[in-house]
Amino acid sequence: MPLLHVRGLGVRYDNDVLALEGVDLDLDAGERLAIIGESGSGKSTLARAIAGLLPPAATVEGSIAWPELGRVARNGRDIGFVFQDPGSSLDPVISVGAQVAEVVRVNLDMAWPAARRLAVELLDRVKLPEPALLAKAYPHQLSGGQKQRVAIAAAIAAGPRLLIADEATSALDTIVQAEIVSLIRGLVDEDGMALLFVSHDIALAANLADNIAVFRHGRLVEAGMTGEMIAAPVSDYTRALLDAHLGLDA
Repeated sequence: MPLLHVRGLGVRYDNDVLALEGVDLDLDAGERLAIIGESGSGKSTLARAIAGLLPPAATVEGSIAWPELGRVARNGRDIGFVFQDPGSSLDPVISVGAQVAEVVRVNLDMAWPAARRLAVELLDRVKLPEPALLAKAYPHQLSGGQKQRVAIAAAIAAGPRLLIADEATSALDTIVQAEIVSLIRGLVDEDGMALLFVSHDIALAANLADNIAVFRHGRLVEAGMTGEMIAAPVSDYTRALLDAHLGLDA
């Protein structure tokens, strides 16, 4: 029984732009799935549709079900979401510790003192230095990589079953990208979460995901196990994505 079961998913926006069409997708508990495609391929729309974060102007067709949960997934509680730009996803006038604690307080019904203590523990889990001191800092005082670690701490704060990382490394330099991917891999494995990793970088995703789904023009082009797809892609588009990245086997 899959954790996530998507069938015939289509999304249109108010200007009648078709962002997704006829998407069928399953995700098992603990599975790491990468959603790959160029800008405009519909991958972020898929992630936001699954998390219930589409704008009101979007028209959705098809179904998104959660068989293993037996109910609709709760965003923030069952689904943790990491956005591309941590600078815009964090409130600039609230300390980062308070922002993580607020996620805990709301989703786990925890009192503020306990939520603040757990927030420090979460900042430590994402490998931020001196977490008790850093909890008092504001987003503008942190580097881009540190902000993204705070955003990840907030995303996992309530112990979600699914972590969605939507281009969570694209705004970072190469070294920090590798660190964030390693961090996400470790957290997902430790907590037994499923992962939906959205990226335009098939090489980066191949180092993280069990399976890859390739999107183009709002449609699912190809899906399969990472090793098999890298070794013998079926679609010309997937081959082109692979050819565009050097050092995949390094």
